[in-house]
Amino acid sequence: MEKPLDKLFDKFLQGQAVFRNRNALRPTFVPDNLPFRDEQMSRIGSILGPALKGAPPSNILCYGKTGTGKTVVARYVLKLLVQKATQSAVRAPLTAYVNCRIVGTNYRVLKRLCDQVDATMPDGSEVPFTGLPTDEIRDILKKELDTDTNILTVVLDEVDSLLKRDVSQGNDILYGLTRMNSELERSRISIIGISNDLKFKEMLDPRVLSTLGEEEVIFPPYNAVELKGILEQRVAMAFSDDAISDEGVINLVGALAAQEHGDARRALDLLRTAGELAERRGDDSVTQEHVREAQKVLERDSVTEAIKTLPMQSKAVLFAVYALAKQGQKDIFTGECFNAYTDVARALSLDTLTQRRVSDLISELDMLGLINTTVISKGRYGRTKKIRLAVGKSQLGSILDSDNRLSKIAKEVLD
Repeated sequence: MEKPLDKLFDKFLQGQAVFRNRNALRPTFVPDNLPFRDEQMSRIGSILGPALKGAPPSNILCYGKTGTGKTVVARYVLKLLVQKATQSAVRAPLTAYVNCRIVGTNYRVLKRLCDQVDATMPDGSEVPFTGLPTDEIRDILKKELDTDTNILTVVLDEVDSLLKRDVSQGNDILYGLTRMNSELERSRISIIGISNDLKFKEMLDPRVLSTLGEEEVIFPPYNAVELKGILEQRVAMAFSDDAISDEGVINLVGALAAQEHGDARRALDLLRTAGELAERRGDDSVTQEHVREAQKVLERDSVTEAIKTLPMQSKAVLFAVYALAKQGQKDIFTGECFNAYTDVARALSLDTLTQRRVSDLISELDMLGLINTTVISKGRYGRTKKIRLAVGKSQLGSILDSDNRLSKIAKEVLD
């Protein structure tokens, strides 16, 4: 008797799977051709070009909303730059990539750079994940770079997250990297900072701003026609023949992504998830129904990711709103939220922020779509915010409960 999964596994074995190369739909995938970004590629290429002659390029800041091609364009240009150097028999520049949302401390940034330029300890062992003084790991990196005349171009993706996590430490990390050029004897470092926040520069220390913001490249959102072109290119690479025979699938994905302000990453994630849903069901092709279901899956996942990556103080504010809503309050005002927040902060052994700072964090949670706020005028008594959860209490509760520190205090605060 055939088992339930036999039919699905047989499709893989017979080469009838939905995907040909699902990696073509991943954010990290760099295709051989990047449509609709010629202007940005030319601009970055002209700035990095001097590296082919051994001259250090200027630092670059790339701005644009999520999914506008900043990361893929930077990596694409660097890839072609190294290829051109190799073909021309000149010394190829070194390249490194750091996702600052994941790697958020000075030590871990330096550790990641050491790994990518093959810098090792004096005894030849790998630089440890933790345990060394920061100055020592800096010296290891500088020594490796100065073994020859090197130009290292570092891509700092989501660089704004360094400062949003901790402004002081973020500026220290960036200042340390920009200052390193004055400490190197034979080599130079250039930085490509990638930010989703157009106000990122306002958080930079003047010392960092003067060296980091030498050149700027703006990435506008893709329009619906461009999104469709990108999707058609990736569909040809990612899916098996006839896996997407309904043109309405691509149109629907493009339309849904266009609502997200031209987010190509969102469009590719949506298409990949729709394909995976079809694959799991054993379907031969992707339909609009798969796309609609994939949208619901991604919305749930995006909320979970947004909450899990919040700083602890923001989690405390969100937990305070959740606790009040759990107790039956439909309309929650700033003062009530602040009082509940102080209880949560005390239980978590956090420094208690001022009411004004808590109000700022409430605004940030509103921007993330986790809560909804309405400003209410109280006449001569000023203004306050009316707050409501934008996420279901059960979903939010399960996500917050996955944080060990919050789960420990939940009973104390909610009772």
